[in-house]
This record gives sequence, structure tokens and C-alpha cells, in this order.
Amino acid sequence: MFISVLDLFKIGIGPSSSHTMGPMVAARDFRQHVQQFLTDNHNITEPHIRCTLKGSLAFTGKGHATDRAIILGINNYTPQELANQNVNQLISELSQRDTIEIEDSKKIHFVPTTDIIFDRGEPLPEHPNGIILELFDSISSNLPKQIQVRPDLSKIEQDNHLLLTETYFSIGGGFITTLSEISNLVAPLQMETTNSCGYPFDCADQMMKMSADSHLSIAAMKRNNELERISEAALNNGLDTIWHAMQTCIENGLATEGHLPGGLNIKRRAKTLFQQLQDNPQKANLNDWLCAYAMAVNEENAAGHMVVTAPTNGAAGVIPAIIYYAIKHENATPEQVRDFLLVAGAIGGLIKHNSSISGAEVGCQGEVGSASAMAAAGLCAIQGGTTEQIENAAEIALEHHLGMTCDPVGSLVQVPCIERNGFGAIKAYTASSLAIRGDGQHFMSLDNCVTAMKQTGLEMSVKYKETSLGGLAVSITEC
Repeated sequence: MFISVLDLFKIGIGPSSSHTMGPMVAARDFRQHVQQFLTDNHNITEPHIRCTLKGSLAFTGKGHATDRAIILGINNYTPQELANQNVNQLISELSQRDTIEIEDSKKIHFVPTTDIIFDRGEPLPEHPNGIILELFDSISSNLPKQIQVRPDLSKIEQDNHLLLTETYFSIGGGFITTLSEISNLVAPLQMETTNSCGYPFDCADQMMKMSADSHLSIAAMKRNNELERISEAALNNGLDTIWHAMQTCIENGLATEGHLPGGLNIKRRAKTLFQQLQDNPQKANLNDWLCAYAMAVNEENAAGHMVVTAPTNGAAGVIPAIIYYAIKHENATPEQVRDFLLVAGAIGGLIKHNSSISGAEVGCQGEVGSASAMAAAGLCAIQGGTTEQIENAAEIALEHHLGMTCDPVGSLVQVPCIERNGFGAIKAYTASSLAIRGDGQHFMSLDNCVTAMKQTGLEMSVKYKETSLGGLAVSITEC
């Protein structure tokens, strides 16, 4: 199994990797297919795009800015290029238009208020985050009824004016797949085959055995696998770019005041907390610093600003908080940061391969729980932990997130998400400390814990999987 660390950690914008970044990528992909279709079919008179959001995207899409993401993607923007732009201003401009333009000045009708549909009916059976994109011609009826983006698409709407359609699934962490591809996924992500790299571990037990047999650390094995695809300079530059974006996100959050958008009137707290810690450092403890750093990231995410999927946007504060603390308080080096990200990427890849990082699939145990496990492993590695201790650290952190629901209040990635990242970082640090004081031998393996997380997610009510239909989301008493 192989997934690149540079794919797992992606620079984009908030507030959600699965509900913002993924839909944006899907909409842009469909736009490209539409552009090719209209280039090949010049007699289309009035092309019109429609988007239907299904499942969790329908229930919490408004709060998670899914409609904004669709608008941006349809207008050819990517999450990465928006990281340093004024997205609110851009959305305001794009929302006023009733057409989009592609090459050759061809105009396509697209009215966001009516052409983005939040369908709260039954979700698509393949995945809870479904996106159906369609191209119509409101006049021409002399064209084939079942032209498809991909010829193996299993079902097509029977409509005289439907020209093109594709169904996408946003499967967590900003990754997408199509209806025709999803059956080929190794849940929940399409990955390269086991013979595609030198150390193709599919589970933690294999990872530890390969480490023992090769006398290489997890970071070294992961680096070796990456270097079979890109140069060392490109890998190091990519890792440094990821960390620079994470650091920028923390520091932006620590310097910003005000209230978060969305209607809950949630006040930013990271700056005030950080200032208190700086003013009275003798009374500051580890938990205080980690919460300040993690909350800074997730306040930025909630505001729709730049963030790095780690492994998701909703859990984006955990790993940066641990690294930032290690640098600022424990003198971690740039090379250690690279190793941290490599080890965290290896653990994140195992969790993605054998379970899920999507809150809509398995609840927040798959988001903050996974992030905490990745952070614990990375920290244990740079603190000199053995492979067995690193695996133990990841297991401890994940174990103590099992069963955690995803029930955002107001469909916003704010309550309980922001504070939850602080606690995820605290658990990660604690897990690493416990593991590194042991000998690596422990009762519950990481593989068994990942299996338990997956099964717990399968049995969890849909009310607690990013639909805002249960838990905290419906437990607000108005006096």
C-alpha cells in the first residue's frame, strides 16, 4: 500500500476537507469535462449546469460551505490557489453571476441559488458524501440521451435534454472518486498496489516486521518509498512547504481576534489565550500551549482561511500544534519535522487504507482520532522512540478517541471541533509520553484498534456522522 505524504497533507482552505475541498475539486473536474464536451459539440445552444448534493453534504453543506466550494470549482478554482486569496470577496462576485465562461467565450448557465440543490432524501448507497453534476441543453433535443463523462457509468437520467453527468464522492481529506471508480477503492481510498514501492506495508504489523528486517526506521522506510517516485529535493521541498503552511496557519490564528462566521457568534480565543501564556509563562503548562496552537489552526479553518489537511480540515490543528510545540519548547530541528511528517503520513495511510478518516463515514474518531494517532507517532519518532514504541503511541491515541461522534452545532466546524483539536493534541502528547516510557510491548495492537474504529463507525447512527441530526447539534436549550 502506498499513499504519498504529499497527497495526504494538502494545502487548501477551510472549513472542511470533505465538504469544501473535495466538492471544489469535483466541480472543477466536471467543468473540464463540460469544456471538452462543448468543444466537440458546437451545436449546443443553451448549456446549463446543475449540482445535487446528497447525504451529509446536503445536511451540513451550508455550514461547511459546500455551496461556496461548488461555485468556486465550477469557476475553475482549486483549493490550493485560494489559500492566500480573499475568498469571501471572490464568492460575493461569483454569486452574482448567472453564467460561467469557458474557452472560446462559451457561456454556460449556472445560477447558484437554484442550481445547487441540497437533497436531504436518501443518500447514495456507495458513500454518504455524494455529488451529482449534470449538463443540460434547455433547447436541443436532437443529441444522444446518454452521453457520459465515462462510458462505464452505471446509471444515467433519462431526460431528452441531459447531455452529460457524473457522480462524485468526497471520501475525506479532500480526496474524491467517481461512481465508476468507487467499487475499485480499498476503503476508503484508491491506492497503488503493494508491489509499487520497496516497503509496501498494508498494516502496522507488516510495518514493524519490515522495520525489524531492514533495520530501518518508519521514517526511513517511508522516505525510501517516496523517493521511488520523486527526487529527494522535491520531497524535502514538499515537506518543508507543508510545514511552512501549517506554521503560517498557527501564527495567523494566534494573531487574529473577532468572531467566526456562520451565525453562532463564536468568539476567537486562541489569541487571548496565547497572550495570557506569554504574559505569565511560569503558570503556563503543556496543555495550555497545545490548546492555543491547535485552536489557532481550527479558528482559521472555521473562518475559511488557509489550512492543511492533517489528515482532514476538521482535525487540522492536532499535528501542527504538536510540531509547533516541539520546535518552540523542545528545540526540534527542521530535519526532525520532516521525519515527523513522514511517520505521521505512514500512520495516516494505514488508517485510511484499513478504515476511514471521514467524519461522515465513521464520526470524529476518524478525524481527530486519526490526527491524534498520527501526531503521537510522529512525536514519539523524533523523541527517539523505537518502531514498536511509535506503533504503541499511535494505538494509545486512537484508542482513546474510539466512539467519538461528529455532531457539529449549526452544521459549522466550530463547536465542538475547535476545542476538540486541542484535546486531540493533548492526548497525542500523552500517548507519546506513555509509549516512550515503555518497551513497546502492549496488549492492544494498532491494527486491532483501527479495526475497532471501523466497526464502531459502521454501527454508529447516521445522526452522529456529520449530519447535525443528533448529539450536541440538537442539544441547545434556549432560555
